[in-house]
This record gives sequence, C-alpha cells and structure tokens, in this order.
Amino acid sequence: MDIEKTSTKHTEKNLASQDASGLRRLDSRYVDNYHGVHLKTILVYIALCLVYFVQLFNVVGSGAYARNIAAAIGGASDTVWLSQAIVIVTVVLGPPASQAADYWGRKWFLVVASTFGFVGALILARANSMNQAIGGQVISSVLYIGQPILIAVASEILPRKFRPIAQGGLNLAGAAGAIVGLLAGSAFTTNNLYGWRNYWYIVTALLGASAIIIGVLYNPPPRPLQKSLTLKEKLGRLDWVAYILLAIGLTLFTIGLSWGDNPYSWSNAHVLAPLVVGACFIIVLIVHQTFLKKDGLIHHELFKNDRNFAVALGCFFADGMIFFAANNYFAFEVSVLYETSPMLVGLHFCVAFFAAVVASCSVVLITMFTKSIREPIVVSFVLFMIFYALMATADLGSAKAVWGYPVFLGIGLGWSLTYLVTAAQLSAPPHMIAVTSGILLAARSFGGSVALAIYTAIFNSSLSSKLGSGIAAAVVPLGFPPAELEQFIGALASNDQAALAHIQGVTPQIIGAGVHALQSAYLASFKGVWIAAAVFSGVTVIASCFIRNPSKDLNNHVDAPLEKEA
Repeated sequence: MDIEKTSTKHTEKNLASQDASGLRRLDSRYVDNYHGVHLKTILVYIALCLVYFVQLFNVVGSGAYARNIAAAIGGASDTVWLSQAIVIVTVVLGPPASQAADYWGRKWFLVVASTFGFVGALILARANSMNQAIGGQVISSVLYIGQPILIAVASEILPRKFRPIAQGGLNLAGAAGAIVGLLAGSAFTTNNLYGWRNYWYIVTALLGASAIIIGVLYNPPPRPLQKSLTLKEKLGRLDWVAYILLAIGLTLFTIGLSWGDNPYSWSNAHVLAPLVVGACFIIVLIVHQTFLKKDGLIHHELFKNDRNFAVALGCFFADGMIFFAANNYFAFEVSVLYETSPMLVGLHFCVAFFAAVVASCSVVLITMFTKSIREPIVVSFVLFMIFYALMATADLGSAKAVWGYPVFLGIGLGWSLTYLVTAAQLSAPPHMIAVTSGILLAARSFGGSVALAIYTAIFNSSLSSKLGSGIAAAVVPLGFPPAELEQFIGALASNDQAALAHIQGVTPQIIGAGVHALQSAYLASFKGVWIAAAVFSGVTVIASCFIRNPSKDLNNHVDAPLEKEA
C-alpha cells in the first residue's frame, strides 16, 4: 500500500513537472534573451543560405534540362520522374525527418542530407541511361529532407523579430540559385549534347562544400529532449503508423497522378489503381491523425494557439498548385510561341526570380517599419492572380509583353513563401518549429503534384482537340492533300524541317499557315492552364485574409541561440 502511494505521488510529481515545463516553454516565447548576433550565428546562417541555393539550383535543373538528358541517353517518356522523385521524397520523408530532428538534433540531418545529395548528383552527372539518371535523382532527393530543418534553424537561431528577414534571406538565396541554374544550364546545353553533365558536376561540388561547412560551423547546444530521452524513448515517440501510411498513400497517389495521360489514359488501371489505393491510405492517415493519434506527426497542439497554422497550411498547399503552373508551362509557352534561343527562353523565366530577389530584399524594409504579415501574403496571391490573368489574355503578338508579366509572379513568390512560413512558425509551439516546417513543405510539394496532373489534363485535352482540326482547316483549303496531314502535323509539332521538305504538296505558304494554326492551338491550350491557376490564386486570396497579424510574437526572444551568454 505504501509503495502504491509513493508511486502515485511520484507520478503526480512528474506530471506537475511536465506541466510546469510546458508553461515555462510557453512563456519563453516572450522572454528577451537577445544579446546581439554573433559571428558564429552569421556564418551558420550563410551556410544555410548556401544549402538552399544548391537545392533550388538542383530542382530547377531537373525540370528545365530533363529533355536534354533524354536527348543524350534516351528515355524521353520517363523524364517526369526526374522532378517527381524530388516531390515524392520531400512529401514522404520530410515531415518524419523534421520530427526526428527534435530528438536527435538538427546538425546531422542537414549534413547527411547534403551528403546523399552529393552522391546522387554525381551518379546523375555520370549516367548513361535514364534509369541511372532517375536512380541518381532518387538518392539526391534525400537532400530535400533537410529543407524544412534548415528553414527551422534559420528562424530559431535569430530573434523572432528578425524571422521574416531570416526567411526572406533564404528565399533570396533560393531565387539566386534558380537564376544561376537557368543561365548556367542554358550556356552548358547550347550546342552541347552532354552539357548537362557539367551542370550536375557543379551540383556535386556545391553539395560537398555545404556538407563540410555545416558539419564544421553548426554545433548547437543539445536540445532538451535530445539530452533527456533515451534511444528507446526517442524511437517510441516517433509516429511510425503515420510514416507508413504517409509513405504508401502519397507515393501511390503521386504515381497515379504522374501516369495520367503520361503514358496511360485516366481510365486505365495503371492510373486508377494507385490513385484509389493511395487515396484510401491518405484517408486512413487523416482519420488516424484526427481521432486516434492527437500527439503524432500532425500534433493537435499546432492548431491550439490560433488559426494561423491551419490557414498557412492550406495556403502553402495552394501555393504549390499555383507555382507549378508557371514552373512547367511558362518557359514551354515562350519556347513554342515567342523564342527559339534556349538562352532567351531561360532569361524570360529568370525575370521572375530577379523580381523574387527584389521582393525578398524588401522584406527588410517591411519588417523595419511594420509588423504586418497578413497584408504581404494577401498581396502576393493577388499578384499571382494578376500574372495568370495576363498570361490568359496573351496572344501571338505578345512577345514583348511576356517579358514583363513574370515580375508579378516573382514578387508574389518572394513574399508568399517568406510570410507564410513566418506565420505558421509563430503560430506553432517553439519546440515544434521543425515539424511545422516539414508539414508545410510537404503540403506545398503535394499541392504541386496534384496541380501538375490537373494542368496536364487541361493542356493535353485542349491540344488534342484543337491541333489536328486547326491545322487541317488552315492548310486543306490551300490545296494541301488530306492524305499527308498526319505526317505534316507530326513534322510541324516536332519542328522537323527536313521532314517537312519531303512531304508532297508542301509550299512555304502552307508551312506558314500550318505554323500559325499550330501556335493558335498551343495558345488556346496554355490559356486553359492559366485560367485554372488564376482561379486557384483568387480562392487563396480570400483564404489568406484570415491570417492573423502576430505582432506581439515578433519580439527579441531567440528560440535556440547558438551561444550561451555568461
């Protein structure tokens, strides 16, 4: 009986201690423990920016130069997996790695992630088949499990009042990585079938350097849970059921989306089976996290402070949907309708990232003179809507105008990512900042994957209905023989001048009429994508109005200082 009383008292003491610890942790958000930014903190932040630079450099290359890889080593039908590998790994492994980083610390997750990226990029650079290239990209994609962690570290090593600036600096580095990637890649691949190898050799070198720099410079004090829990306790706190459901559900769902109309029809079993099974696993995951595991991967405490985390999560999902329209179709439209030079096509898209750099720099001024978070987020989605509305009204004579349209896209990108991350992180408990960032980025990647399937369906459906009939209507009245239409359309679509010259009945007038009809069909198909993206942007404008301005949270407290003051 005495033993039972002692045990009960001991348990109550532990619970009281935990409650007190929770109160102290909550109150610490408003403690001024800022003693200036040390050189060590600055160097670590610069190292994080370098990693972010490389991540965007790699992701831009995997989309922009996939066709160049296929032209050299074959496998054109499988190029989508060079980008989808990044999406799948980020969605499936990002949140679990972020949760584990609270128990084992941030450093080695960042170092190991960059090391995997180094190995994978080297394999891709030396690949002689598309299967090798995809395998290298799968290994390299482990790099992106470190993305939410570095976003968390950038925020927690600086005072909360600098958090928008910290995220703005990361986005500036990412935009610079995209710009350098587009320009360098264009230079490497122009008139060089294997120039893309040099691109990924650069990725290899940068990732090796970033792994070394992080390993040497970032040595934070051990986190409370890192010191207090045993290995068994740490493993027990991980949400293994959620990880399994997430991995199976999202992987199958993404595979189904990727195969839709590429190469299978949406009614084909290859598409329906992974979509349906994946959706079932996702539904089970939602039920599990909502009713059965309230302290798991999607911890219910994330939603208790205010509505900002929930709203930011939805906006991040929409942000992925919105960005992927431009990422996959803007340069495509420019190359088909307005420019033939790969360098000029790349420069068109670079305009967006130049604007993103300017927008990221302006965060400093916005933070100095105002503590507004909601207003820049709302404006960013308004700018997205303007960009897509302008692209939807473009015609074949808009070659000069489309140089300016990406400015709206770039400013929106510079602000939306910066302030949505800030809003979500300030809403979540300080000890859950890493898993918050992981869930946000997973939502954005998943949103992009879903949107890509929607846009592909819209574009392919429109193009297949307009291309053949439009070209036939343009050239048959000019005397072109209908029996040669199929060959003529194929040669036009692939811009095969040699094949065009050998088709019976072809004249310069017929070629000109056919090109105009082809461009008109493409223009109408692109317009459907832009309208869909504009609608998504408009809906998100309304949702973002519900973000709360967390002015009192932008204070001098540092969540995880690198150096302790005496």
